Amino acid sequence: MSDTYDLFQQGRKHLRSGMNAQATVALEKAKRREPESRSIREALGIAYFRLRRWEEAEAEFRALVELSPADEFAHYALARALVNQGKRKEATPHIKLARSMRPRPALDKEPAKPELDEAS
Repeated sequence: MSDTYDLFQQGRKHLRSGMNAQATVALEKAKRREPESRSIREALGIAYFRLRRWEEAEAEFRALVELSPADEFAHYALARALVNQGKRKEATPHIKLARSMRPRPALDKEPAKPELDEAS
């Protein structure tokens, strides 16, 4: 296995254990090695989100949207990070896109992935 993969797995393990700050350390190292990895960017965004580091979460989810424009979760997570910073107007198009990709009545209230709401 590669060092990058090991760092990613270590970060995911920390996320599963609720050790979000520790997860960011491993995931930031992994991101420096593979900045185009969607999996790494998503996990790092989730860690930042759980730590309420909204601007950093926004940056990761925005990068994820750029890397994968058809990713419903990326748009949803970006919108949540924006809303938490009081940027509702900027969040609206991402919520609409996420809804159109995966219609669900309460998308703005239900997490697309439960991991996003497991705040530490």
